[in-house]
Amino acid sequence: MSTSSAEPSVYAYIGLGSNMGDREQYLRRSLELLAERPGVRITRQSGIYETEPVGFVDQDPFLNMSAEVETTLPPEGLLDAMLDVERQLGRIREIRWGPRTIDLDLLLYGQAERSSDFLQLPHPRMLERAFVLVPLIEIAAARDPALAEWLHEHLEKLDRKEGVCLWKKAQ
Repeated sequence: MSTSSAEPSVYAYIGLGSNMGDREQYLRRSLELLAERPGVRITRQSGIYETEPVGFVDQDPFLNMSAEVETTLPPEGLLDAMLDVERQLGRIREIRWGPRTIDLDLLLYGQAERSSDFLQLPHPRMLERAFVLVPLIEIAAARDPALAEWLHEHLEKLDRKEGVCLWKKAQ
């Protein structure tokens, strides 16, 4: 990623999930495709965690992880890039919280706050989901220990956190 003084970069955090086909390959490929975008650089990845589905529970377990990206894209541009990666990897939105090849959620974008039909920042349900918080805390701790501690406080209040099991350590 090339940046200049006219293009300030921001650190953003993305949640990833897959429960169809080669789940790990979908996670890895989505990060590769995202990193190919101008203005996006993957700077940190969490381990991969296996979790039971939430919401629509009659489906296979998920693999979940988080990634930190450095980007010069605005939040809406980063979200557009993420949605395009989902389409490239065959994401079909049929059942809310249903099975998917890949799901990419923009969790945090620096300190930005947004509330529109298209984008909400911070992600409106991230503090309610252990499968989001566990890998997010893992990578946030390196750049922002205060953020990681705040996220951990929310994690401690949740049920089902024992259902988030490390599947593969970060590489």
